[in-house]
Amino acid sequence: MTPSTEAPRSPHLLILGGTTEARRLAEALDARPHGGPRVTTSLAGRVARPALPPGEVRIGGFGGPEGLADWLRAHRVTALIDATHPFAATISFNAARAAASAHVPLLALRRPSWTPADGDNWHGVGSLEEAADALTGLRARRVFLTTGRTGLSAFAGRGEGTWFLVRSVDAPEPPYPARMETLLDRGPFTLDGEREVLRRYTIDVVVTKDSGGEATAPKLTAAREAGLPVVVVRRPPVPEGGTEVATPAEALAWLDGRT
Repeated sequence: MTPSTEAPRSPHLLILGGTTEARRLAEALDARPHGGPRVTTSLAGRVARPALPPGEVRIGGFGGPEGLADWLRAHRVTALIDATHPFAATISFNAARAAASAHVPLLALRRPSWTPADGDNWHGVGSLEEAADALTGLRARRVFLTTGRTGLSAFAGRGEGTWFLVRSVDAPEPPYPARMETLLDRGPFTLDGEREVLRRYTIDVVVTKDSGGEATAPKLTAAREAGLPVVVVRRPPVPEGGTEVATPAEALAWLDGRT
């Protein structure tokens, strides 16, 4: 048998990013004194001015799992890390299919879900539509809506008796609730800041997605202190099997174990 003359691939890591964990992972790799793999971070492009990580950055979709698999092959990617938002379910399933098709090792970097503490008054729901329905039973009048700028149409049909404070990085686009004020801000948020938001806007219900992590968790503590109910949208399903870690440090250890 004639030995292969193909040169071994130099390490090239693709991070599907857009989260704090993805940025911290890219920063940790960039800070290594002995160098590391070539790192490309892919961002979906849904935020107008994203916080860019070090290394190469591409913005925009791949065209489904087949397009991502083609990109992995064309750019000789040797490892893929899915560090997308817990609610970016489509890209996670696309990543699993693409990695299998292109024979590229895949790691999922997913922050743990939030768990209620003593004194929390959480109401779990399966979707934004269910969250909107839950507001009726809670007799919500002034709602702090922290689910981002997409999906606001689920709350657009609320009666005039409900007012919303919508916090997002970029301004939302219609359809959205008729009675609404927008608070443009980007985490991480402080506990004192969240207390002030609840007080200043006389909030009586908080609505959030189970994003996990520390950057946006202070609102949950502030709601607990104020005795407010919190409607929590549960996470969508993720691909079964595969390797999953919770922190950038664990992702680094996984990468080191492959070299």
